[in-house]
Amino acid sequence: MANVGIFVGTLYGNSLLVAEEAQEILTAQGHKATVFEDPEAADWDNNKGNYALVVTSTTGQGDLPDSIVPLFHYLRDTVGYQPDLRYGVIALGDSTYTHFCGGGKQFDALLQEQGAQRIGDVLLIDASEDPEPESVANPWVEHWATLLK
Repeated sequence: MANVGIFVGTLYGNSLLVAEEAQEILTAQGHKATVFEDPEAADWDNNKGNYALVVTSTTGQGDLPDSIVPLFHYLRDTVGYQPDLRYGVIALGDSTYTHFCGGGKQFDALLQEQGAQRIGDVLLIDASEDPEPESVANPWVEHWATLLK
């Protein structure tokens, strides 16, 4: 089964809740999952060779939350090419804002530029339609877990 590092960017705790439930689902399916609430460069480096699941919310301006910005900058400015990385993204946002799910979309775009292989589609969760994001994320994670080797 797979090892998955779950990297969280959260403003009000919703992304962390989604990540913790994802961890439970992955573990129940026989995978090993670790949540990194305030992810650091060392967490990413130590997860090398494993899957990465990025679960992040978006600020009202379409940016990443402060808790995950240092990791994003590290990946962009230091890590570079990551063709062996296999990852997924769960993006939380609100479609009433101009840059809906901008944080997750930015992370996905960076990893794509770095040659990483996305597993499955990016999940976009709209707070204005789904006030309980885990109700949308959990079925997605259950399916995503079946795509891991």
